[in-house]
Amino acid sequence: MSALVQDQRAFEPRLAAVTLFGSAMIAFGVFLSGFVMSEPAPYELIMAGQIAIWFLLGLTISRTVGLLLAMLLVFNVGGLLAITVMKDMSGAPLYAAVSIFLAMTSVFYAAVIESRHQRLTLIFKAWVAAAVITAILGILGYFHAFPGAGAFTRYDRAMGAFQDPNVFGPYLIAPILYLMHRLLTGKLLQSPLLIAGLLVLVLGVFLSFSRAAWGLLAFSSLMLIVIMLLKERTGAFRMKILVLSIAALVLFAVALTIALQFDQVSNLFTTRAKLVQDYDGAHMGRFQRHKIGFLLSMERPLGIGPMELGRMFGEDEHNIWLKSLTTYGWLGFVTYIIMIGWTLATGFRYLLRDRPWQPFLMISWIVILGHCLIGNVIDTDHWRHFYMLLGIIWGCFALEHRFQRQSRRPAGLA
Repeated sequence: MSALVQDQRAFEPRLAAVTLFGSAMIAFGVFLSGFVMSEPAPYELIMAGQIAIWFLLGLTISRTVGLLLAMLLVFNVGGLLAITVMKDMSGAPLYAAVSIFLAMTSVFYAAVIESRHQRLTLIFKAWVAAAVITAILGILGYFHAFPGAGAFTRYDRAMGAFQDPNVFGPYLIAPILYLMHRLLTGKLLQSPLLIAGLLVLVLGVFLSFSRAAWGLLAFSSLMLIVIMLLKERTGAFRMKILVLSIAALVLFAVALTIALQFDQVSNLFTTRAKLVQDYDGAHMGRFQRHKIGFLLSMERPLGIGPMELGRMFGEDEHNIWLKSLTTYGWLGFVTYIIMIGWTLATGFRYLLRDRPWQPFLMISWIVILGHCLIGNVIDTDHWRHFYMLLGIIWGCFALEHRFQRQSRRPAGLA
């Protein structure tokens, strides 16, 4: 018996080292999600290797995470069936492979979070680090601060180390909410660093000139404050939120006024601030393509295949609900609706419960809800951070279900 105890004690440091290394690799993968200038990006390579190694070494999938896996698999089966009706399949297999890979990353994040909820802090800190760096690159690129800085812009809009400003802007929202939450709940000594990070990220969102990102930032910030007011009902906390909110609005107004003094910023802001652009409401514009696409999908139960609508009309769907119909068929569309509905309904149910993972669930749920709203004018089915958020939420669901099972056990068994 003593020899067995000695063996266990000798094994514990090695197990702790392996766990620490595994968590560090997860954080590194999250960090790489902020740098996607080409495909396949380093994120794909690192995450594909990690997923395989973790599951080979015994990472388990609970029934809760298994439910997410089942819905994502059915969703992608719809995508594979849609490919079979395409006449020109060029690019379609790669598109399907990326969809399946992103689905697996979602399941992976959920599983590793369920196994150790402390990884949530690590994930969000790595996300903040990546967001700040890619935002700085986008800001420097926008102002052409050094030779070749234009590589971090597109159409005179900041895009950081991404391929599209419309993905770059929304990517920064979850880190902004995380820093806001830290600012509202943390110590005063940490405030200067948190405020500096927020200024960089908010400026990055603004210079992306993405209307979806602007709307997402406004919606998510307001939702965070409202939910925190519902959870924390002390007068001191409410006063703190009120003071910081007023200060933030004043600071934003001052920063916006200064930024608009630059002609380059002012002209583009005036153009992008219009709710409906010419390419939205014009003949065969975005909204008319939406109508045509939905009517076409009613006649094609298997869908028309990935990127096919873009080939037909010169522009992609720019609507996640239409995208799920055309690219994943009726099967994929119904599955996607069920998955998103289940995610939002269950997340709302657990939103205010006092758990160690509650702040991360709250932030991710708010941002996912915001992504569903902007999904009416933009495609999100291949956004890496969307699947990361989905995995975080379902990982928190699995933690909650395990917590409930343990709390129902008799005291001795627990």
